Amino acid sequence: MYDVIVVGAGHAGCEAALAVARSGLHCLLITSDLSAVARMSCNPAIGGVAKGQMTREIDALGGEMGKAIDATGIQFRLLNRSKGAAMHSPRAQADKTLYSLYMKKVIEHEKNIDIAQDTVIGVSASGGIFSSVTVRSGRAIKAKTAILACGTFLNGLIHIGMDHFPGGRSTAEPPVEGLTESLASLGFSFGRLKTGTPPRIDSRSVDYDIVTEQPGDVDPVPFSFSSNSVAERNLVSCYLTKTTEETHDILRTGFDRSPLFTGKVQGVGPRYCPSVEDKIFRFPDKLSHHIFLEPEGVDTIEMYVNGFSTSLPEEVQLAGLRSIPGLEKVRMIRPGYAIEYDFFHPWQIRSTMETRPVENLFFAGQINGTSGYEEAAAQGLMAGINAVRKILGKEPLILGRDQAYIGVLVDDLITKETREPYRMFTSSAEHRLILRHDNADIRLCKIGYDCGLVSSDELIKTETIIEQVQHCLELTKTTKVPPAEINALLASKGLQELKTPASALSLVKRPGIELQDILHHSVSLRTVARDFCSDPRVTEQVQIEIKYEGYIKREQLVADRIVRLDSLHIPDHFNYESLNSLSSEGREKLMKHRPSTIGQASRILGVSPSDISILMIRLGR
Repeated sequence: MYDVIVVGAGHAGCEAALAVARSGLHCLLITSDLSAVARMSCNPAIGGVAKGQMTREIDALGGEMGKAIDATGIQFRLLNRSKGAAMHSPRAQADKTLYSLYMKKVIEHEKNIDIAQDTVIGVSASGGIFSSVTVRSGRAIKAKTAILACGTFLNGLIHIGMDHFPGGRSTAEPPVEGLTESLASLGFSFGRLKTGTPPRIDSRSVDYDIVTEQPGDVDPVPFSFSSNSVAERNLVSCYLTKTTEETHDILRTGFDRSPLFTGKVQGVGPRYCPSVEDKIFRFPDKLSHHIFLEPEGVDTIEMYVNGFSTSLPEEVQLAGLRSIPGLEKVRMIRPGYAIEYDFFHPWQIRSTMETRPVENLFFAGQINGTSGYEEAAAQGLMAGINAVRKILGKEPLILGRDQAYIGVLVDDLITKETREPYRMFTSSAEHRLILRHDNADIRLCKIGYDCGLVSSDELIKTETIIEQVQHCLELTKTTKVPPAEINALLASKGLQELKTPASALSLVKRPGIELQDILHHSVSLRTVARDFCSDPRVTEQVQIEIKYEGYIKREQLVADRIVRLDSLHIPDHFNYESLNSLSSEGREKLMKHRPSTIGQASRILGVSPSDISILMIRLGR
């Protein structure tokens, strides 16, 4: 009898299994292929806009993804440096083989994880409570709880041109058959989604004199708060080129054999990451699209053609690639393809990732209709934490929309209709100025510690930073900088010079002036702040707090209002049919989604403000 069975060893499954084991419980991790642990089946990268913030949140809570990419990354960049702090997003290219080996080693060295190479084809429940999983041989394995993290394997079907064949994640991996049907027999509702991947090319066949080089940052930002530096991991460059009108004309010749346009593909694909043929079809007036050439590792010739996801016939793909500047003589190692797979509508899960139809059964990752390694890892971590807390009889961990992008992700899954693969964007978060990548540990480290996943040393380190930030902020308010120390700097920036001393805080609020500038020029501030402002992390936090003070306060007020609504709980079996004054659509949506709080109910599409008022009156009575 295991405490938890985790099905699938992708990015969700790995985080789930590690969270369970590091909490002291016994976990069985079942995967069809032990050589594919945490495989990067699509883009060989971690992070990006919103995804980078989420990866740092995973690290702050005690997850492994941030440490893994810091150890195996080959190029690091901070995106959107020219924009405000809320938009800064770390991203790294990974050596995808090393990344998988790193995670496999971590899993294998965790004493509370047993590993089985097998395929789960069924789930059993008794009285609506999970009891066991069934593997291909017919053997049933019992556990107190289970987490399904099946990725795109459920009845997976791969398309290349008019050819299609069963495939779980790549052309070399078989799909999982039977599990969807087993879950459907337990009362689950499921649908069909589609995703895709671009061709891989031989990097030696690229003309580097034509494409534009994109090197890594000189001062790269690590993902893990426990990493000191990743500067030595900037090993490769990426490259930029673009499609041409000739490319588009070539690809159009294959439209009559495209599974997307001929109806072969039934699943809905992501609008935010369309295939190249879909972009040409939907935007006929656009003469070119960016193409990013990304190495898949240091010791491999494979290169990922980002922006060229496609399921067109193989010969059309190659001809299209060779019409792109710099790729005139390119050799294609393997073609792009589309994959269809089953997913389960996420309104069937609770905020804990536990399913509503079956108690003690959790879903995490693409089974919930999401897309992306980071989204999957975040769900796996939350499912692992809450499976443990359920077994131990503790209160579940539910992160609010004002606490983490992870909270936004889970809440969106529950309250929004999933009609396409869900991907996290900064625009999805109402409080993105609060949910920055740089303060993820300040927001979440204590929570990770309380869950048993963050060490006391890491907690002390974070608490020290919080304390120093507060001290340094106070000093900037109380320390007056004399004109003689700062006027030369102000003049060089074209700013009005001081006639009388001014607080350091007021000076940092001026455009173009940074706290480091003040510390460098002002003996007054440097003398009193030496013990508190020597750490770059501290000065970074202080500067952001000063520069964005008004915006942060305003955002916090909105967040507090939402928190009040999210503190009003709705009983699990609340009878919505008894409220005749609810709108028909509102009643239908509330019965379907079963929100756990008034705040969650208010975010469900189709539930009107008057429906919320009626609900609050009834609950108040």
